[in-house]
Amino acid sequence: MLPIPGLAYVRALLGISLLSALAFLADRLLAPDLPGFASTLVFPLTWVALETVSSRISPYATWGCLGYTQAGDLPLVQLASVTGVSGIAFLIAWFASVVNWGWDHDFASAAIGPGVLAYGTVLGAVYLAGGARLARGGKSGRTTRVAGIGWPAAVIEQRELMRLYAPPLTSAERTSLREGFRRIHRRLLEATAREARAGATIIVWPEASGLVFAEDEAEFLLRSRDAAREEGVYLLMGMATIRLDQARPVENKAVLIEPSGEIRWSYVKLTAAGAEARVNARGTAPIPSGDTPYGRLASPICFDMDFPWIVRETGRARADLLLVPASDWREIGRIHLAMAVFRAVENGAAMVRSTRWGHSAATDPYGRVLSFMDDFVTGDGAMVAQVPVAAGIGTVYARFGDWLGWLCLAGLGLLVVFLGAR
Repeated sequence: MLPIPGLAYVRALLGISLLSALAFLADRLLAPDLPGFASTLVFPLTWVALETVSSRISPYATWGCLGYTQAGDLPLVQLASVTGVSGIAFLIAWFASVVNWGWDHDFASAAIGPGVLAYGTVLGAVYLAGGARLARGGKSGRTTRVAGIGWPAAVIEQRELMRLYAPPLTSAERTSLREGFRRIHRRLLEATAREARAGATIIVWPEASGLVFAEDEAEFLLRSRDAAREEGVYLLMGMATIRLDQARPVENKAVLIEPSGEIRWSYVKLTAAGAEARVNARGTAPIPSGDTPYGRLASPICFDMDFPWIVRETGRARADLLLVPASDWREIGRIHLAMAVFRAVENGAAMVRSTRWGHSAATDPYGRVLSFMDDFVTGDGAMVAQVPVAAGIGTVYARFGDWLGWLCLAGLGLLVVFLGAR
């Protein structure tokens, strides 16, 4: 999961371990000075406070956050619509400190019973509320057919594409890549026509699949606009325009073309890390959204989905459907998809994530999987789903953001001041 060579890998693991150890250190130093069951709150307060701060200062945002371990536990995942992923992390860490507190009291029921009951009541209430939310969440109503196009297999070698991240290119490499790009375009447009004729009204390409050199972009966009107009579909293109004369030559974009053939928006990815950070031109505009007959659409790109406060803008705009071009690698496919599902639940939006070299999925606003595709198994297939129309729901998280994380940070600060003064 961490493609870091040599000693840098060891340093990364050491940094992660030391950060996690701070929560245990705080528990050891502060909890003994608090009375009874209240001492169990030190560990979850510290854990969530550390995750909140570290996710804001780390270039990898929320990677490694504890709440993601509960992906698939849908009643519990609904808590993200209120607290974000922090609420789930708090419950996990609190469970650990409650068990530790019971151990310290030899699990004597008279001593620990009220505390265990208090935790159990909170956890039970979360599950009941989550279950109720799922039960009343719309399972019926109007849907529309959406297709996520798979990455065209056996057209161009991955190692050739990776040369774009280590310029300059030789003349021969540039010619070879241009020919490869055109083969990819042909396959993507053929698949778009095929899925449109099968009934899809919205079609999503994977991230940076529409690769094109800057001088060829106008011609490629014209062909794509003609395809959308001829088939009468909304086409969300994951594109990458290569400008070799720029210090950061890759312009990673999501381009939405309407059934009229007009370009609704062209959004440049806001986030980047690792090799991408060295070569990707960085966008400045917020994630775009706009109304269509199928609801309000928005199009964050892949790594954007790891930044809850960025994607939250789509929730505040009341987006109904997130169209997410993405690109992963085998080892992160499962967890990266799970992280994206949390963003959909947080913001009350359905999601269609079309992924190159990873896991594609369509979900409803509650995180229920409507369709799934493993790019390593299906090759250049297509993922098709009946996605609810205009099914977006307002959430507490979309309105108030990471309020629990900041509350835990403030609570930890007050606790340190209080115990220090005492």
